[in-house]
Amino acid sequence: MSAPLSIAADAGSSSSPAEDRRELVRKLPIRVLMTADTVGGVWNYSINLTRAVAPYGVEVVLATMGRFPSADQRSQAQTLSNLYLAESDFRLEWMENPWTDVNRAGDWLLQLEARWRPALIHLNGYSHAALPWHAPKLVIAHSCVLSWWEAVRRVPLPNHWVTYAVRVAEGLRSADIVIAPTGTMLAELRRLYDWQGDGLVIWNGLPPVTLDLNSKEEFILTAGRLWDEAKNLNALESIAEQLAWPVYAAGEDGGEPQAASVRRLGHLSAAGISRWMARASIYALPARYEPFGLSILEAAQSGCALVVGNIPSLRELWDEAAWFVGPDDPQELRHSLTTLAGDRTIRQKLGACARQRARRYGLGRTAQQYLGVYRQLLEGSSTVCV
Repeated sequence: MSAPLSIAADAGSSSSPAEDRRELVRKLPIRVLMTADTVGGVWNYSINLTRAVAPYGVEVVLATMGRFPSADQRSQAQTLSNLYLAESDFRLEWMENPWTDVNRAGDWLLQLEARWRPALIHLNGYSHAALPWHAPKLVIAHSCVLSWWEAVRRVPLPNHWVTYAVRVAEGLRSADIVIAPTGTMLAELRRLYDWQGDGLVIWNGLPPVTLDLNSKEEFILTAGRLWDEAKNLNALESIAEQLAWPVYAAGEDGGEPQAASVRRLGHLSAAGISRWMARASIYALPARYEPFGLSILEAAQSGCALVVGNIPSLRELWDEAAWFVGPDDPQELRHSLTTLAGDRTIRQKLGACARQRARRYGLGRTAQQYLGVYRQLLEGSSTVCV
């Protein structure tokens, strides 16, 4: 657990909450209560953003759910002097039968607000925005079940997800501002949940890569939650034996049967993933659904040639800096990977394009935009512009 935060809660203050928030804007530092899950990329997003806003006096109480943090995650948190880690294993709203846990988590979060008196509530989920918070709240739309289901399953949503849809819509309406990592994701929220509130696009960002990128090796890498059908690992598995180069996959596989054609690396630490990215010549993610894709960004920073799914969100981010393949066309994937593996000049040119584009998604820029949103919410602005 990180060191206790240095801002003392002044329980005896006679000023109004609005006056307190305006004063915080003027003098900083401020404290933010941020939710996160420990299962996927939201954890990395939260840690990176917390690190990036530290020089600006922002301290974060990070309330985690889904499962308790791993040893590696706790180690990451302990490196941040502006973070206090509040742990739980409450089920997340996108999991099966979560609502008893989601409601209990809401009570817990309100207790954290009462204890820490944050200036802002930064929610990396939807339904908890409808809680009776005292502080302004922003919702970050990393993904959602309805858009995932439409892109991946392509059949009507089962009735047991109706409660999820209702709770997400309620959360969106309750938020003071909703932030999405792409315009594609923001538009999906408006379409699927009939929501027309204040929304803003802020690209995700990562710190620059510091490893040596001059020793690229002849293999193809993919990474992420391998059990997630959206990542479309099956497409890689179906053609891997037809490729001249080996294919490696980093990430949790959910205990599913493993095809021998793809070499599983299992769960790796953040440093471990970075080392594999630095060595890989090609990064492949023929995704069916990916609202942003931090793993793609890290691969691009590492100079990997990118082969990714031809879907709107990835076109929005990587057009002219990656090769796009149809998620339902394994032979197009095979052809693209074979071509790149056999032509070093094209591979290096595509990798250079990816690195150049990745500079657009720097963590410093992301942090500055979030700080702008924080300030405007604290000042009580009805319209947030960055």
